[in-house]
Parts: sequence; structure tokens; C-alpha cells
Amino acid sequence: MANLGPMLDLESGPADVGGRADVDLIRALEDVKNAACAVQAVVAVRFARTQRAEQARCGVPAARVGQGVAEQVALARRESPHAGAIFLGMATMLVAEMPRTLAAMSRGVLSEHRARLVVQETSCLTREARGEIDERVCGDLARLETLGTRRLGNLVRGEAARRDPAGVADRLGHAATERFVSLRPAPDCMTRLTALLPVAQGVSVLAALTRAADAARATGEPRTRGQVMADELVVRVTGQTSPDAIPIALHLIMPADAMLSGGTGDGDGAGDEPARVLGWGPVPDRVARRLVGQAPRLGSWIRRLYAAPSGGLVAMESRRRLFPHGLGEFITIRDDICRTPFCDAPIRHLDHITPNADGGETSAANGQGLCERCNHAKQARGWTARQHNDEVAGGVPTNRHRADSRHEVTITTPTGHRYRSPSPGLS
Repeated sequence: MANLGPMLDLESGPADVGGRADVDLIRALEDVKNAACAVQAVVAVRFARTQRAEQARCGVPAARVGQGVAEQVALARRESPHAGAIFLGMATMLVAEMPRTLAAMSRGVLSEHRARLVVQETSCLTREARGEIDERVCGDLARLETLGTRRLGNLVRGEAARRDPAGVADRLGHAATERFVSLRPAPDCMTRLTALLPVAQGVSVLAALTRAADAARATGEPRTRGQVMADELVVRVTGQTSPDAIPIALHLIMPADAMLSGGTGDGDGAGDEPARVLGWGPVPDRVARRLVGQAPRLGSWIRRLYAAPSGGLVAMESRRRLFPHGLGEFITIRDDICRTPFCDAPIRHLDHITPNADGGETSAANGQGLCERCNHAKQARGWTARQHNDEVAGGVPTNRHRADSRHEVTITTPTGHRYRSPSPGLS
């Protein structure tokens, strides 16, 4: 890897009063990023082919050949398995069927995001039709340089509709089956509630909220239009009388002294430790105490989970193969989200780090929370996981009673690459 550290110094480089050299450098670096992405796509396809061939050679059933490949690509790119699978799918299409688009990336003209747009908008077409659009849209680099992302998308969609209107219509109909709602953290203890809906439904929801906001503002409502729309959304979805009247079901993890002390805020370390909201992240201790204070007034339950000073849960083991409810809940709270590095998906499966069949205990120390995809990837040939601080006796990790709050797992992929996975813990 080239050392770009000197370029991070604002005072380095020759004097450039007009800024022309800096703009040229920004463009050159952007071209390098795009070209590097093209190379990365080719290498990812080559890696996938060799991995699948190796799996087939080792007798992996045909239905499971390819399992875990996209996940390895994702780890290497420091992104979620879902994003890694999307990248690998795009790369496969570029290498196999869209040489002009790949060439535009290698020349620095097309970014990964814009190349993915071209691939996605032609995914329903025949190979012949896709090749024609590849040539027409990305064969002219001079014109491609002038197209913004929205214009590029419109151009590709138009070309696709001309060649296969029925196929495009079918794809649009299928898209409605992929509707969903998700929640993501936002700065300052806020969240982003996102809904992917068919266009008619999305427009009607926004129109209803807009009408409610306009009516409220017309009567002198002091809240802003956006605030009224947000509050109206909460009230309509929850069926409550006001946006603040909803019973909260919230896993809030914070040290007992922080909850009871009131927090000094002077940085002396007493009661100033941030709390953590499961599925969201750290929140200031004052905000956490305010949430706790709201619970009785809103008719909510406060459930306390006491752990040892180290953050571990004492004597939390089971002789059963499946994790009991209490133990499973502890692991879910401790791990928060899927333990695979860079995966932000919610926990769906409770997994034995050392498989139960290999002597792994059903314990907090030997448990981890994984999303469904990552748990299945872990079953692929060549994947191993081990608690980072395991003591090994006779080849079997002896992790009895070790459920430290900084519980850490080391994942080893079939290529021998290792990735550390620390949990956020309970402190």
C-alpha cells in the first residue's frame, strides 16, 4: 500500500494560490478510486470462481456450492454480508456481460455506485439486450462524463423499456414484493424510520401527512411543518392519542451507579458513563435516566438485569443444546447486533461459537448472536470461530463461566484470514 500520509498535511505540497492543482489532484484521486474498484470487481469474480471450484472439488453438495463466498468478500471490503453479495453480483455481471461499463470504471469515468445503477436497471433483460445498452450508454465515455446519476439512471431505464417493455413491467411488479420498513440510528438520539413502498402507497402516505400538517399550521400550530408530520406519523401508526403517549419497550443497558447517582457531568467518572439502547447505540447518562423516568408514567415496565462488576453474568449455563430464554436474552442484550464484523443486521439466531457437537457448551461465554445469513455462512466449509481468550485443553476451548462484558470472538475464513469481533458489552 502506498503511503499517502504526507498528502494529509494541509501545509504539504507546492503553493497553489489559484487552487487549480488541488482540483486536478481531487479529480485524479477520484479516477484512481473508480479504477481500483474495477480491479476489485475482477479480483472478486476470480476469487468467487476459485472458491466455488474448490468447494465442488471437496464434495460440497451442489446446492451449497458458493456458500460463504460473498461473506468473505464483504469482510475484505469491511462491509455487511448483504452489501458484499450485492457487490459480487454486480462484479459478476460486469465481467461476464458488460465490458464497456467495466472499462468506463477502469478509466475512472464511472464510480461503483453509478456502475451498480447500470447493472440493476438492466438486470431483467436478456444478455443480448444488456450488451446493446452497455455499448450504447457506456461506450461513449465523452457523453458518459456529462451525465449525472439521475440522468444516467433515466437513460438506462429508457433504453431497457424500449427493448423489453414486458420484462421491465414484470420487474416493477416484483419490486412491490420487496417492500419493507427499517430503523437506523441517527445523530443526537434520533432514528431514521425508512419505508420502501410502491410509488402509489408512498405518495399517498406523504400526501396524508402533508394535509395534516397544513391543516394544523393553518390553525396556528406552533410546531414546524416537519414536526407535525413526524408526530402525526407516530400517532397514526401506534393508534395513541399523542406521540409521547406510547408505551415503550426498550432495552436500556447502563451501570447501576450511573442510574442512581444522577451524574455529575464534571468528568470525574462518577455516573458519567453513557448508557446503551439495544439496537441503537450509546446515549448520554442523562438521556437514559430520563427514559427510565418516563417509563412508569407511560405504563411501561422497567426490567433490571444485574451482572457481575466485570459485566459478565454469573452462573449462566445450560446443559441443553438450545439456549434457554433467559440466557438467550442475555446474549442478545450483550451483543446488540450480529457479531460478524461490519454486519449491522439484527440478531436472529443464537449460535454456539464452538459447535455443540464439538463439545461446545450452551453458555454465555460460548454463545453469540448472529443474523440468519451469517449463521448459515459460518456453516460453510473452512469457517471457524473461537472465543478470543479461550483456554484450550485437549483441542477443545474451555470457556466455562467466562462471559466477560468485552466478550470477543475471532473468526477465521477458509483463506486463513482472521477477524476480531468484540461485543459492546454490558458496561
